[in-house]
Amino acid sequence: MGRVKNTTFAMAATMLSTGCTDTAPVANPFEQSGELIALSGGDAGAANACIVCHGMEGEGDGELTPQLAGLDPGYFVRQLELYEAGQRRHPEMEAIAARLSWDARNAVASYYAEMEPPPGAAANRQACTAAARQLVFSGDPSRDLPACTACHGRDLAGAGAAGPPLAWQTAAYNESQLRAWRSGRRYGDPQGAMGEVSRLLHERELRAVAACAARLPDATHRREPRAASLLEHRHDPRNGA
Repeated sequence: MGRVKNTTFAMAATMLSTGCTDTAPVANPFEQSGELIALSGGDAGAANACIVCHGMEGEGDGELTPQLAGLDPGYFVRQLELYEAGQRRHPEMEAIAARLSWDARNAVASYYAEMEPPPGAAANRQACTAAARQLVFSGDPSRDLPACTACHGRDLAGAGAAGPPLAWQTAAYNESQLRAWRSGRRYGDPQGAMGEVSRLLHERELRAVAACAARLPDATHRREPRAASLLEHRHDPRNGA
């Protein structure tokens, strides 16, 4: 109670010092932290909270819903911009992005960036085929096809805002995104690189590279977890929805 009284007194003092007719607007409490936005959906509403589809720990659903834990915050915010602009198509994500303010986007992006990917995020890892591994690590100079590691990091664990991690996602998700780039349903990447890469890959190569990237056994780079982040998260039956 003493803490509440002190907080009330501080708020009253601030109002008196600035004048009762010129008070600052009260901030939306659900935009005060990225965790609150992830849990509540912020202005997008509880039905659109990040945890509903991406899990309590940002782990995704193990299939086509991507993992958010550990994503670079610049990349995260950029994807929300692309959803809002219609350059990346997904009805639910387009609607959510349109409802989140700039501050809310940055807050929730920072929250997930500080979260360590759950152990075993890239499940069922196995050795890549020789041909797929060649494309992942060396590309194909004869076709001007760059290596995946050139943009996504030496172990495909990410390389900043322009190079998201591939090794943390599933083969199904990686393949779906390559097909989206190829068909033009997703665009807005720097210099159209992914659209070009996806069109240079033959059908069998596309599937093999997507699987290899998800199963890469030496993807070891991980961020330090946030203090008391995963241990304090409750289990939720909606995980993987």
